[in-house]
Amino acid sequence: MATDPLLSIAEELYSLPPAEFTGTRNQWAKQTKADGDPELAKRVGELRKPSVSAWVVNMMMRHQGEQMAQVLDLGASLRQAQSDLDGDALRELTRQRRQLTTAVTHQGRTLAAELGQKVTETVADQVQSTLHAAMVDEQAAAAVRSGMLVAALAATGVDGADVADAVVDAVAVPAAIGLTARPRSRPAPQRAERADLSVVPEPDPQPDAEQKAREAERTAAQEAVDRAVQAADDAHRRLRKATKRVKRIEAGTLQAADELDQARRRVAELEHALEGLDDEAAAAADKQERAEQRYVEAQEALEQAQAALSELG
Repeated sequence: MATDPLLSIAEELYSLPPAEFTGTRNQWAKQTKADGDPELAKRVGELRKPSVSAWVVNMMMRHQGEQMAQVLDLGASLRQAQSDLDGDALRELTRQRRQLTTAVTHQGRTLAAELGQKVTETVADQVQSTLHAAMVDEQAAAAVRSGMLVAALAATGVDGADVADAVVDAVAVPAAIGLTARPRSRPAPQRAERADLSVVPEPDPQPDAEQKAREAERTAAQEAVDRAVQAADDAHRRLRKATKRVKRIEAGTLQAADELDQARRRVAELEHALEGLDDEAAAAADKQERAEQRYVEAQEALEQAQAALSELG
């Protein structure tokens, strides 16, 4: 996962079954101290054993990476739809979130059983709550991706700073937030060895009913995951189309508003020019009236002068 010695040791520790954690951690602390690094030994010794629900999620990140990637990707689409205030996409993605977290939680319980750890309903609820938190909160998703949870997460409506503190407290090494747990090979289901008590050939064993039921449940859960992923992809495509349409409408609205502002400014300019022309027209009319008066007076003076000239013969 990283070159930091603490992160490297933690990556190994948090990939172990719960029963092996404490003893292995103490061995690492003892070894690092013997190697001359007491500070690292102290930090290793302080690494907390994960709760069962946190351990299940850590195992899912390592052994069921593809399904967990689907959960986190759907969560990113959900957060984007919420940010875009896209109600239709948000409702569809929320429905898919419930289906996907239920199916993946069931797969996590099956994985835990294969690893020798029984998961109660309470633990399963905590696992599903952690998946929900990772889908609605980006920092919670980064914490889950690290594979170093020590406690379950829960989505809350509290302040963002409080959520951030809770996420950091739930991760063994805060520096691992944002990193991705190293994938591990899927363990084969363990079978109890049976002593050979008879040399008489035994009939072929009948299929284990519990195993068959578990396989059927796993198949059904995988089909539910596949359907949810397909629906998520469809919703994401619709979301992209809706987002593009919103952007086009917003651009058209801005352009229309700009043109309206320009038209309003032009109208104001024309109104101002019209007022000026009205003033000029009134002044011109006054001048015309005075000129006409002077013309009439001049005509009268001309007629009088011509009459006087005629009398003088």
